[in-house]
Amino acid sequence: MYEKYYNLRERPFALSPDPEYLYLSRVHGEALDSLRYGIESRAGFIVVTGEVGAGKTTLLQTLLQRLDSRTTVARVVNTTLDPRELLEAIALDFGLDTTGKSKPMLLRDLGHFLVDQRAQGKRPLLVIDEAQNLSAAALEEVRLLSNLETEKSKLLQILLAGQPGLRDTIASAQLEQFRQRIAVSYHLMPLDEPDTESYINYRLAHAALGEPPTFPPDAAALVYRASAGVPPIVNVICDAALVFGYAEERPRIDTQLLQEVLVELRSTGVLPSVPARPAAPAPATAAPARPDFAVASAESIPRMEAAPARGPQITEEALTRALQEATERAARLAAREQAIANRERELAEQRRIMAEEYRLMHSLRAQATATAAPAGRPNPAARFTPEQKPGFVAWIKRMLGGSRPAVEARH
Repeated sequence: MYEKYYNLRERPFALSPDPEYLYLSRVHGEALDSLRYGIESRAGFIVVTGEVGAGKTTLLQTLLQRLDSRTTVARVVNTTLDPRELLEAIALDFGLDTTGKSKPMLLRDLGHFLVDQRAQGKRPLLVIDEAQNLSAAALEEVRLLSNLETEKSKLLQILLAGQPGLRDTIASAQLEQFRQRIAVSYHLMPLDEPDTESYINYRLAHAALGEPPTFPPDAAALVYRASAGVPPIVNVICDAALVFGYAEERPRIDTQLLQEVLVELRSTGVLPSVPARPAAPAPATAAPARPDFAVASAESIPRMEAAPARGPQITEEALTRALQEATERAARLAAREQAIANRERELAEQRRIMAEEYRLMHSLRAQATATAAPAGRPNPAARFTPEQKPGFVAWIKRMLGGSRPAVEARH
């Protein structure tokens, strides 16, 4: 699509989470440090929350990539499960056989597995993504798993990631014991305006084959105001800007182009007609022992309120529609490129044939000249007659460049 035009090796603003493109803003850097600290210190429950698109999944993937080989990870991403199904999903991801086993047998096998892992110097870690979908009963089942321990330490560490609704569920009265075991809690906030500009240009630089294209500060500020710093919405806007820029052969992304893109995205319903004003970021809660981390004590969890909705409320359906439209637009542009390439091949073949005809005609004329003139003394006047000369000159001009304007016009 536009990659070749902008000298990129791949699309820098794809919607799928990619740890390779993780931009560590201040909040993401603090969150990553908090999660690593919680795991390395063998803390109790670790909870990270954020709005849709805040970067939770990408953060988790980056964290898991940076863990050493001593950590054995089970990751559950489908969380619309009842307590029994959740237990089976955890056992399966740890590689245990669950066929025909009762719940007591599953718990026994899981306990033996965790003890064996500890004996081998391993550190089992359970990661549950989209944990806001878990019922209070399922969360209580997870809490009971944390009871598997030796006389010195827990056998299983548990990390929960989800949307702000998870905080509401945890704050309920029936999960008092669950709250008491939370050692690290962090809420991811959207990007601020400087981080939005840095995020955009970081991804462009990472995907560039040479000198990367950039969004100037005024263009990046326009993206921030339209997206409120929510990364997936930033990606949708920037990807559309590159598609539009390529289609109109505009090598620089400026505010005029972005305004046209935003009008198009709003007219198709991908963005709301009036962008919401971003709320001021809430300060992170820090534990006294580690002031650089957002670590919340168990007593502070009940008082945590769900973070207000930030930025335009873009649904997954709207993002999917935007991706489909971008794909269709890319297909049209690819078809156009293919047609131009086919035409260029046809013209190249015509030029080759014309050059071959010219070479043959030149050879025949040279032979005729050699026959008519004395040996070693070619007669220039005998190459063509006065009547032939204008037509031959016109033919030469047509062969060398006559079709070039048509090719350029198609670009």
